[in-house]
Formats: sequence, C-alpha cells, structure tokens
Amino acid sequence: MIFVTVGTQLPFDRLLAAIDDWAFANPGEQIIAQTGVTTVSSPRIDARPFVDGSTFRELVQQADVLVAHAGMGSILTAVEFAKPVIVMPRRADLGEHRNDHQLATVQNLAHLSNLEIVQDAQTLSSVLDKQLGAGPLEKLREGISDGHRRLVGEISNFIAGGSLGGTLTFGEA
Repeated sequence: MIFVTVGTQLPFDRLLAAIDDWAFANPGEQIIAQTGVTTVSSPRIDARPFVDGSTFRELVQQADVLVAHAGMGSILTAVEFAKPVIVMPRRADLGEHRNDHQLATVQNLAHLSNLEIVQDAQTLSSVLDKQLGAGPLEKLREGISDGHRRLVGEISNFIAGGSLGGTLTFGEA
C-alpha cells in the first residue's frame, strides 16, 4: 500500500496529479491519500481530505512506502517506523507554499537513507517503481507458486551474502 500525504495547510495538486498518473499505469496498487483541500479527484485513489493523528500513524505503519510533501511530521513518522519516504517539496514559485522552506528541509535531510527527494512527476514515478521493487525479479515472482517463491527468496538471500536458512523439499514447488 502507498500512503500519500500532502499536509493540511495548502493544496498540493501537483503531487496528487503525479500520484494519479502513476496509479493509472499501475492499477493493482492500493493508494490511500490524505489530500487536504484539492481540485484533484481520482477513482484510483482512496482520498481522505483529513485524517486524525492516530489514523495517520496507522497508515504510515501499514504502508510499503510513504509519499509526502516535505513536512517534518511526515518525515519523522516515516523515520520512526523505518519506512521509505519519497518527498516532493512544495515550491513557492508554483504557488504551493508561501516560501521555499521545504526545499531547505530536504537539502538538510538528504543524507537520510530512507529518504528519496523528487521534484517532478517523472522522477516520482521511477522512484516509486524502484521502491516497490518493480524490477525483473519481482515481475518474475508474480507468476510463480509459493514453493518457487520460497526458493527464489532463499537464492536471493544466499547471493546477498546470507545463508540457506529454510528446508526446501524437491517436488514442493
């Protein structure tokens, strides 16, 4: 599940439109968005103008990836739950905020290992694909049985420097 949050102060239609474009190309992915006030609507997104604090935390915890404006609350919650976060900062020159403090925020937090900074829809799309593992191995995994899936997982773990941990029986796959 992807959880998108734009904060509550001002509309952030550029981010929501970018997510909607990505959702159109990836119809199987569940997307929940805290949208604030917006003119963007989509049948592909579970849009919620506002969510309370506990619901926000639950959604971040459940998400595979968080997509957010550069609000400190969103970023800190993603760090707390060790969630990957893709941040698109609001820009004053596009009328998305009163100043460019969100650009300054991401410049100061760019070193965080779970944070990816994007400035446009195209980059957001490619980073989402990367975060959700839309590579060739993941696509291969979609069409295989549970036994084969475990075998691929064990081989991947072994290649990554781990060891073969489970017991696989031939004929199980």
